[in-house]
Amino acid sequence: MSSPQFDLVIVGCGLYGATVAQHYIEKNRRVLILEKRPHIGGNVYTESIDGIPIHRYGAHIFHTSNEKVWQYINRFATFNHFVNRPKVRYQDRLFSFPINLMTLYQLWGVQTPEDAKAKLESVQIPHPAPQNLEDWILAQVGDELYQIFIRGYTQKQWNRPPKNLPAFIIKRLPIRLTYDDNYFTDRFQGIPIGGYTPMIEKMIQGAQVQLNVDYLKDKPHYDSLAPHILFTGPIDAYFNTQFGPLAYRSLRFETQHLPIPDFQGNAVINYTDPTVPFTRIIEHKHFDQLGPEPLSPTTVITTEYPQDWTPKVEPYYPINDTENNALYQKYKALAQSEPKVHFGGRLAEYRYYDMHQVIASAMSWAQKQLQ
Repeated sequence: MSSPQFDLVIVGCGLYGATVAQHYIEKNRRVLILEKRPHIGGNVYTESIDGIPIHRYGAHIFHTSNEKVWQYINRFATFNHFVNRPKVRYQDRLFSFPINLMTLYQLWGVQTPEDAKAKLESVQIPHPAPQNLEDWILAQVGDELYQIFIRGYTQKQWNRPPKNLPAFIIKRLPIRLTYDDNYFTDRFQGIPIGGYTPMIEKMIQGAQVQLNVDYLKDKPHYDSLAPHILFTGPIDAYFNTQFGPLAYRSLRFETQHLPIPDFQGNAVINYTDPTVPFTRIIEHKHFDQLGPEPLSPTTVITTEYPQDWTPKVEPYYPINDTENNALYQKYKALAQSEPKVHFGGRLAEYRYYDMHQVIASAMSWAQKQLQ
């Protein structure tokens, strides 16, 4: 019997797969990466238009307080110092975001933390034990801020009333009584200069990569190539959705290349009005631009439209409600019957991961395997 051609077959070339691949390659292991899409990088894939790195699948801003992860990822890219300071457009007004003292000044004229605290306390709608998103945020900021910043955007993003969503979704949103409008609180933030694709290319250098390959359509063949498989695709698809499909929300992107130097003056503007069908507009050059002058005489914008997920579109956000989490647990239990297969990453673990969390998880698994 001939020996396997590879030490590991990795299904999916997103951040999880690329991180594991890099660790294996560094230890002189033979790695085959199978990617269903026509490109590497998964959802962090970037491409250049007129010299502007374009985030094909929406904005990806790297942020972490994990120094080990930050040092690791900086081996493969030079990061700029981009800080995410989104704005909110509601009807005909623009607001600072996330909710901070400037937001409250724009809305109510309050100028000090004490005045802002008193104003918020006067509008809060207390709830003894808020379990859903709507009750939790009303208890924090009251109805006016909820209507302007939360209700419409959330309804569009998830296609269900905020009262039917778990509170943990909104608890990630900062509410500050200072003028700090940095969306994240992590020590390290930025975006790879030139985009994420060159970073991924460096991480997987030395692996054999096959694009436009559906592993599940020829699973016995690919399984025969290595003693271990890393699967980063949807766990329910691996098991032929035998318990039923897991639910996701998806996105549709409309990208325009405009013959003007600047469209909106900011990387991200959220549109929270429920009558506007999209959730945000991204202007890509502002992710890469640090000086006062535009990088290019043209600009590229992407408008994001949330949509229902079907097998023909990309799954983006797992709907981690009680029903779907219970369904995932059934697939997770079934995965124990596949000893040579490891299920890792956002789709395989049916959870929302920030990029640094994906990398940390992949690093941990790879290091244990390579001991």
